[in-house]
Amino acid sequence: MRKIGKQEIEDMAVGAALLGTGGGGDPHIGKLMALQAIEEYGEVTLLDVDEVPEDALVVPSSMMGAPTVMLEKPPSGEEAIEAFQILEKYLGKKIYATFPIEAGGVNSMLPFALAARLGLPVIDADGMGRAFPELQMVTFYLDGISATPGVFADEKGNTALLSTIDNVWTERIARAATVQMGGSTMVAMYSMTAKNLKESGIPNILKLEEEIGKTIRLAKENNVNPIREVLKITGGFELFQGKVSDINRKTETGFARGVATFEGLNAYKGETLQLRFQNEHLLAQTEDRVLCVTPDLIAVLDAETGLPITTEGIRYGARSVVIGIPCNPKWRTEKGIATVGPRYFGYDVDYVPVEELVKKGVTL
Repeated sequence: MRKIGKQEIEDMAVGAALLGTGGGGDPHIGKLMALQAIEEYGEVTLLDVDEVPEDALVVPSSMMGAPTVMLEKPPSGEEAIEAFQILEKYLGKKIYATFPIEAGGVNSMLPFALAARLGLPVIDADGMGRAFPELQMVTFYLDGISATPGVFADEKGNTALLSTIDNVWTERIARAATVQMGGSTMVAMYSMTAKNLKESGIPNILKLEEEIGKTIRLAKENNVNPIREVLKITGGFELFQGKVSDINRKTETGFARGVATFEGLNAYKGETLQLRFQNEHLLAQTEDRVLCVTPDLIAVLDAETGLPITTEGIRYGARSVVIGIPCNPKWRTEKGIATVGPRYFGYDVDYVPVEELVKKGVTL
């Protein structure tokens, strides 16, 4: 147990944006929401999952929709409170604590904003170890935990209580409703016991985010290479150095979809990298090689500062370093690959762990 204040939030926001693989919402907006709530209501208690009573009701708080929408329609915070209150009333039980559904820019910060306002602790665990674009893409789904009953709410005061036959149907219905509600909603789903979270979640994700953010901050202060330091912490690999030569991005069906193209620099001069994303970066490939593919993490970092760049933040001419990080072992199971592997997203490649791709160089 420890208290989380402003500096911890600053560092976590950077780490969350990196582990969010380009998605999970604008980290700046999430950070501002968390900082404002902490300033107004005080520091938030962060618990390890082992510190929570096993039968306690715990619920993640998150945003659903296209990250690009949040740039024009940031949430007020009232949406999440209303969603939690409706879910508590339906379940007839008080929520003991909240936690992030994913390691994503805004979605790692929203639990702190909500927890500060409601006086709840935050648990250091999530359901992805990274960010993914669809509701069923969590480790809880792999273990048969239902997403519903769940509530989603928009900034206009509309709310919906959803009960579905499975989590894929949750995604379909909630996505359609979210599009009608302006492209983004606040969500309270995957209610579970702390025992469920301990068995199915990914622990210590917020601690890792904080360590990444702190490392990048201190690297700048000490004049050392921040990207090299990040690779040490995450066990990651440099995949490419380049300059953004083209970005094709559009918001459709509730997602930010597109392709970013990079012209190689330094050791990669003469090569071209294409990065395909659906909210999150999912496939990195050159003309003849796959460099990294979902569910392993792909992150784009500013070549000078080492700061992560989200899919909505990629700009023409930006000099970047693309890195790959091995995913949590839960995603490398047969059901994990079926749920979030490349073929689910329509890419005609098989999943190969990034460490093997880097070592061998798999050609197309």
